[in-house]
Parts: sequence; structure tokens; C-alpha cells
Amino acid sequence: MIKKIFILCSILFAFHSAILAQNGTIKPLAIGEIRTLKSKILNEERTLNIYLPQGFDKTKSYPVIYLLDGSIKEDFIHVSGLVQFFNQMYAMPETIVVGIANVDRKRDFTFHTDLKDLQKDYPTTGHSDKFISFFEKELKPYVESQFKTSDTYLFGQSLGGLLATEILLKKPEMFNNYFIISPSLWWDDESLLNQAKELLSKSPDTKKFVYISVGKGEHPVMIKDAESIYDVLKNSGKKNWTIEYKMMEGDNHATILHRSLYEGLVKLFPYQEPK
Repeated sequence: MIKKIFILCSILFAFHSAILAQNGTIKPLAIGEIRTLKSKILNEERTLNIYLPQGFDKTKSYPVIYLLDGSIKEDFIHVSGLVQFFNQMYAMPETIVVGIANVDRKRDFTFHTDLKDLQKDYPTTGHSDKFISFFEKELKPYVESQFKTSDTYLFGQSLGGLLATEILLKKPEMFNNYFIISPSLWWDDESLLNQAKELLSKSPDTKKFVYISVGKGEHPVMIKDAESIYDVLKNSGKKNWTIEYKMMEGDNHATILHRSLYEGLVKLFPYQEPK
């Protein structure tokens, strides 16, 4: 009996070894890090998904993209891939991507409204001021304490585009480059859009790149508001601000983000034939 068990075990071991030989070794594929930051301002832990360029060198300085809606199940992976592609094929330098995973985007990305229908549909709404404070006083200082950084970017779509617009108008110095995709400027009866001209009059004219886009297949109000904020920015008299606008002809609100970011990055890093 013992002999039979030994023979069976030998056969199973040989079979297992053959399978391993056939399949090769298996190890995790890592493209960065997942970090948790405890926020005193928000009174909660926030997850950061961080893409690090291949061959990352902690002694070098890197541009940083801060990506709203940056959960693994949201936009982190495909945006990191886009950044890697632009580094490989275009003139974009190696860049870190910090994806900020959501807890409650309706709470974090919207400012206060007295409109009863919005309060009903968005019961946790109205705390973008706290999120911006977290961003400015905790998140950015944390990232800058962990990595040597240079240029900064903010990517936001939809309600994230609303937040990116609010930061651009109220605290423009937080980032060097703003990618504002399909911004939900309809929020609170377009109150932010209506304040834009006055807010811009108080902004310093320091170097900045702002890219705005909207899909042709989106709601007419989305298109009108995106065009309106572009016009206000373009006519603000900021000589050191580069303002770009792109109507995405084949896209709607659901499909626009990836292609639109591609078009915006091309504006900054146009393709050049290798010499």
C-alpha cells in the first residue's frame, strides 16, 4: 500500500513539474504603488494609485499628473498607459501619475448649492472646499515629500471637470497644466461659469496650459458651457496662459476621456520624426 502511495505521489510530482516547466515562472506585474494617506481635513483615509515610470530613479525630478476619478476600476490604468505611450512615442518626459481613488465624488467635486432638486439628487453634495483644502495642504505636500517633482497637471472629467475648473478659477497656482474634459458647469445654475470673469481678474498671469474639450454627442448644455468657459478664458487677457479647446466630433460623455486626453497631450508634446 505504501509503495502504491509513493508511486502515485511520484507521478503527481512529475506531472506538477511538467506543468511548471510548460508554463514557466509566474510573478506579479507591478506598474507602481498603492498608498494610503490619512486625511485630517476629510477625516478619512484616501487611496492613492501611483504609476511610476519604468526605471524610476528617486534622485531625479519628474512631472506629476494628479488624476481625479483615479481608482483602479475607473481611469487610473488607461491614463497611465496613455502617459507611458506618450513618453515612448512622443516628446513627453517620464511622468508620475497619482490617481486619487474616490470615496464620494458627488461630495468632493461639487460646491454648495441652495437648489432643492440638486440637494435631493445629491444628498451629500457641497464639500469641494474641503477636498481642495485636502489637495492643497495634505495630498500635494505628501507627494512632494515622497518624490522629487517638477511640472504639475490636473486631469478631471464631468464633475471632476467642474472641480478642475473651480481650482483653476479660485486657486490657479496649484497646478501648471489643467485638462478639463466635459466639465459639469451646469451645476448650481452655472454659478461658477457666471463668476468666471470676475475670478479670473484676480488671478496672476503666470505661465499655464489649459485644455478644454467636450463631445459633439453630449447634451447641448454641456457643449454650450464648455464653449463659454473657453471664451471667457481666451478673452481674460492672460498673456502667459495657453488656452486650447477641442470639440470631439465622434464622442459623447461616456467615450470622450481617453481620446480627448490624447488630443490634449498632442498639443503639448507633438510627434517628431526620429532623427
